[in-house]
Amino acid sequence: MIRPHGTILIDSLYVEDSRVRADRLEEAKTLPKLLINSSAAANLVMLGAGYFSPLKGFMDKADAISVAKELHTRQGLFWPIPILNLVQDATDLQHGDRIALCDPNIKHNPVIAIQDITTVETLTEDELSEIVQNIYRTSDSDHPGVETLLSLGRMIVAGPVEVLSYSYFETDFPDTFRTARQIREQIEANDWSKVVAFQTRNPMHRAHEELCKMALDSLSADGLLIHMLLGKLKPGDIPADVRDAAIRKMVADYFPNDTVMVAGYGFDMLYAGPREAILHAIFRQNAGCTHLIVGRDHAGVGGYYGPFDAQTIFDDEVPSGALNIEIFRADHTAYSKKLQKVVMMRDAPDHNIDDFVILSGTRVREMLSSGKPLPPEFARPEVAEILMRYYKGV
Repeated sequence: MIRPHGTILIDSLYVEDSRVRADRLEEAKTLPKLLINSSAAANLVMLGAGYFSPLKGFMDKADAISVAKELHTRQGLFWPIPILNLVQDATDLQHGDRIALCDPNIKHNPVIAIQDITTVETLTEDELSEIVQNIYRTSDSDHPGVETLLSLGRMIVAGPVEVLSYSYFETDFPDTFRTARQIREQIEANDWSKVVAFQTRNPMHRAHEELCKMALDSLSADGLLIHMLLGKLKPGDIPADVRDAAIRKMVADYFPNDTVMVAGYGFDMLYAGPREAILHAIFRQNAGCTHLIVGRDHAGVGGYYGPFDAQTIFDDEVPSGALNIEIFRADHTAYSKKLQKVVMMRDAPDHNIDDFVILSGTRVREMLSSGKPLPPEFARPEVAEILMRYYKGV
């Protein structure tokens, strides 16, 4: 099986032993408490689940700046986005403190992790602006990722962590949330050698379905991991439980048996385009996948990135040998009225835009909200029905 990023999967940050975990929770009652933000909580879940292997905790300022500017830590680990515990005020904390981190996403804010602090540092406005610009290629506060990062604070609390909870992901999505090791174990149990991953934060329509089938066929892959984001999205995006139901229905009805694994991960969407595409590749490599589908405007939002920037960054900014996982480069896919099937638009040079069935996200939401069926060329009727029920209840 493909080796993890950094050779060995570091997933021991989550305290598996229930007795040890109970001891840590008891210890946490005596420790200073820090209520973290949702972004830091999501980072903890990803650290505990092994997706951020080989990281062992939150980065300090020097590593954050190095990663943002140079795509590697000071020790030379290739990494695309700083993994931080940013807070508004940490003036009462210092090097050597052991603190309990409290989950902002669960009622009463239970302890999610214990952190041993190595440094407490403050980013200057210029340093924060530079990090933002390098990650997002924009400083526009209308960008949802930029807006979030600028809102988190400028104080960095760095240091290794022991993760005591997977927040709400395990309880809310017991059939879907999986750690990197759990996915690796399932891939091994399936006897899959070549595995292609599909990242999604949306329900899957016909174009997505056919894209996955194209990748499976083109790569002669043994299996497909449909790996959905379960964390926070921007307003207007469809909730994870609805997406989960729609995707599972599509897989059950339209994919061959035993070729698809549906799983989810506990992370908040960054909308960082090219940089986030690299991060997606790293944690799919950690989960045992050999390939990641990177399509048009992967992890993008609005018009902030070129349509294929998330592909070309692997050529321009990922050093040779830095990753073992490979990408499957996809164009926009749509139903061709001429050919009466879904195709990659680049493979139909004789078509114009009117030859395809293409609906904007806004138009899809309008149709679903008003109870109008989506065209069968765009969405499977069983999937559209699940989405329609959701929109009728909004």
